[in-house]
Amino acid sequence: MIPSLNKMKTNVFSVAALAALTLSAVAAPQSFDFKDPKGVNNAAFKLDAPLEAISGSANGITGKILFDPEKPADTRGKIVIASSSITVPNAMMNSHLHGEKWIHAAKYPELSFEVKALRNLKTSGDVTTGEAVGSFTCKDVSKELIIPVKLSYLKDKLGNRVPNMKGDLLVIRSNFTIKRSEFNINPGQAEDKVSDEIELALSIAGAAAR
Repeated sequence: MIPSLNKMKTNVFSVAALAALTLSAVAAPQSFDFKDPKGVNNAAFKLDAPLEAISGSANGITGKILFDPEKPADTRGKIVIASSSITVPNAMMNSHLHGEKWIHAAKYPELSFEVKALRNLKTSGDVTTGEAVGSFTCKDVSKELIIPVKLSYLKDKLGNRVPNMKGDLLVIRSNFTIKRSEFNINPGQAEDKVSDEIELALSIAGAAAR
């Protein structure tokens, strides 16, 4: 009887240990890489001043986000935009944009948003909406922002976007406004043609390959 009892205890402990390991693996957050091999990820922007409306985009996006579909409130990470990838259609405007008075791309090669917390979350199916609390940095000026965010977790869909790859996708969308005067982007100048307010629209997909 005793050997049988010991064997039964061993089996119970083994099953419990296996279950714990399985739950741990399932619960672990995934790291999503936002360096897009397709080059489709982009951030769009618009400035609507009294005399002119200027719009442009940036596609030099990288960064990593840790996301757990079971615990979206624990989401953390950083999205980075290469300053040199920020463009507007007009060639002369584009040259000025990268210059010292504006974003000074040579000295400040990156803009970033670091996600520190998500709050006021609502999840329906694979989609979570809420607010991202984080730090937006431009020209070495950092400001705490709270921005609306929508996250779509697409399990096993990486291959649908990038052939021959297996894994999951995390799609992030957000629309928010910053003021260039708060980030030392030629503050107070030419506001009849270049609005102080910059409307930003982010639509990016990150991959967790496996």
